[in-house]
Amino acid sequence: MGDDWKRQSSHWGAFEARVEPGGELRVRPHAADVDPPAMLRNLEDSVSHPARVRRPAVRRGWLENGPGPAPRGTEEFVEVSEAEVVELLAAEVARVYREHGPHAVYGGSYGWASAGRFHHAQSQAHRFLNLAGGYVRSVNTYSLAAAEVTIPHVLGPGLSIGQLGSEWSTIAERTELIVSFGGMPLKNAAVTPGGVSNHTVASALDRFTARGGELVLLSPQLHEHPQTVDARWMPIAPGTDVAVMLAMVHTLLSEGLVDTALTNRLCTGWDEFAEYVRSGRDGEAFDAEWAAAGSGIASEDIAALARGLVERHSIVNVSWSLQRAPHGEQAVWAGIALAVAAGGIGLPGRGFSLGLGSMAEVGAERLGLGVPRFDQGENPIDVAIPVARVSDLLLHPGERLDYNGQQILLPDIKLVYWAGGNPFHHHQDLSRLRRAFARPDTVVVNEPFWTATAKHADIVLPTTLTVERDDIGASRIDPRIIAMRRVCPPLEGARDDYSWFADLSRALGFEERFTEGRSAVEWLRHMYDGWRRDEHIAGTTPSFDEFWASGEILLTGRDETANDLERFRADPEGHRLRTPSGRIEIASATVRSFGYPDAPGHPAWFEPEPASADTPLCLLADQPARRLHSQLDMGSHSQDGKRHGREQVRMHPADADERGIEDGDLVLIRSGQGECIAAAALTDALRRGVVQLSTGAWYAPEDLGTGRERCLHGNVNVLTRDIGTSRLAQGCAGARVMVQIERIAEPLATVDPHRPPAFARRIEEQTETTT
Repeated sequence: MGDDWKRQSSHWGAFEARVEPGGELRVRPHAADVDPPAMLRNLEDSVSHPARVRRPAVRRGWLENGPGPAPRGTEEFVEVSEAEVVELLAAEVARVYREHGPHAVYGGSYGWASAGRFHHAQSQAHRFLNLAGGYVRSVNTYSLAAAEVTIPHVLGPGLSIGQLGSEWSTIAERTELIVSFGGMPLKNAAVTPGGVSNHTVASALDRFTARGGELVLLSPQLHEHPQTVDARWMPIAPGTDVAVMLAMVHTLLSEGLVDTALTNRLCTGWDEFAEYVRSGRDGEAFDAEWAAAGSGIASEDIAALARGLVERHSIVNVSWSLQRAPHGEQAVWAGIALAVAAGGIGLPGRGFSLGLGSMAEVGAERLGLGVPRFDQGENPIDVAIPVARVSDLLLHPGERLDYNGQQILLPDIKLVYWAGGNPFHHHQDLSRLRRAFARPDTVVVNEPFWTATAKHADIVLPTTLTVERDDIGASRIDPRIIAMRRVCPPLEGARDDYSWFADLSRALGFEERFTEGRSAVEWLRHMYDGWRRDEHIAGTTPSFDEFWASGEILLTGRDETANDLERFRADPEGHRLRTPSGRIEIASATVRSFGYPDAPGHPAWFEPEPASADTPLCLLADQPARRLHSQLDMGSHSQDGKRHGREQVRMHPADADERGIEDGDLVLIRSGQGECIAAAALTDALRRGVVQLSTGAWYAPEDLGTGRERCLHGNVNVLTRDIGTSRLAQGCAGARVMVQIERIAEPLATVDPHRPPAFARRIEEQTETTT
């Protein structure tokens, strides 16, 4: 490797980069990566793209009239100097804390941002807000909230959700059958927090099938997977996975294939759940014939799958997408119950997995080491909301929100501080989110790009990209620690989050506590040395200077100990789970005590939203294949996946034919929440009546004047519903929504969602020009 190539990392993989003589950024995968993701190409277009935030900017109305509720997202901005923006922002932060206190500050800052451990935008923002006086925080994730709340009740708190089941290496060697509810979208397996230097999921799946393993995918759509993998696709109706799981349990119960001695030894509440399955509803048992009627999977196939789980070394896998839907908790809980019924729970290469294919971390080898971290400090207040309920927080102060046995009193938020994320990608029902963002006095965003979130802010601080700064790249599952050396200088007025927060903390009187007297590079050394000390590896790893000079270190060894479920299975009394009973809680007295009708105390069946004359199609809103969430949507690889400059919606040819739609046509997609425009892509890799539109297209709203909005670029979250999965988890339920689609006959103007907002000069500057 030449000296001009420098190692870097992203959440979708480690890479090397350099600046060409003409100024272009060039990127290549890490040399160790056997299956590098093509989305690395997006990085090359990012540094000097017109969408970059080049200077500090303030919304004109806020600058001229001061803080207060106001419509946001359409007004001009005024670019100001660094000194002025720090003075303005510090004064506003001080005012809010003085007049309203920390309960009026929301610092969720949910988002992926940098893979570096120091320039981790959320950690930087949280450290600053902790020292400023505290803030209202968020809990759980958009990806996994239903599981993050359900798993502790069923299997106990403290388990690593990504590593509940067997590692891919064990699966490749021992597993004979994987029944995967929600499919297995390997496009998502490129990604993990902090990134990896070698993507191995596809090769492990190859080894599994080459050894004779069978992969059964129950999903309304057939995801791309390696051509060498001969998967069996069963196109299940959306929202009926739990019905099929219950029917499979019923088959095993009725045929005497459940080891009741095992269920009694490992579980509490099994008999209650078994009686629920046998009794069913309205006099009809939850059997295979009942499930076949709604799911579209033949009853004999359901029964055969159930028997196969017992007869072979099998895994029940539940995709993360299934729990991002109304009553998503039930898919996770029922999947665990099915694995228990099949007898494989807690055995190597058998049992239950949550999210094989959903992220690189799931099924990865365990290293047994932590990663270098930037200390966020302690939050002086303990007030939190479920992350997907941010619109409720902003719109309904003073109301109470049911969540996991609590009632949260929603505070009155005056200041929102967001660093390193884009809620106008992650959140649902963007028309409602826009109304919510109009309520606070002030919205502040640290951001490299003019995302929709930045355009809905009052104050925007331009921040650097990873290639414009030094950092340490590391993840929990990768053996390499990467010295992320700066490849190019920051663009114009862009600065690191740390630099901005250091200036703000100086203006507010706590700079020494925020910086601890360290520069950014001194923090890298401090974090690295602290990591070596805390992990007791100082004697076996290079010094910081040696690490930085070499570009990376390769850690050896791995955690060979059994995971928690394996230890529990081997010795249920000696390795009790941390549930109230010490066992797997197939029925939970704790959850039952909450009294939630939408989340009873055991796995239960709830009907999915039905089709109607106005919305006859079920739209699946899943993760994109060409970018991580909405990051670098302007990149060439992301853009190559669009048509007519818009996101593509996949449709079955028969559904398209009924509507006079041809491949490539622009179409209007309508739901009860809003509308968006996309380009039709016809494919038979979908069940009839199902369409699919990936998340992450940058938001380009058009106000229809009716409280509804239309996204001209194809952002699916204009369509999705902003509701919780249930009172239990209050998770994101945006993976499915009922829609109608129609062909657009008239030509449409081009749309550029990546264009910066309009900029204005100040009134005094305009006066000086005209006099």
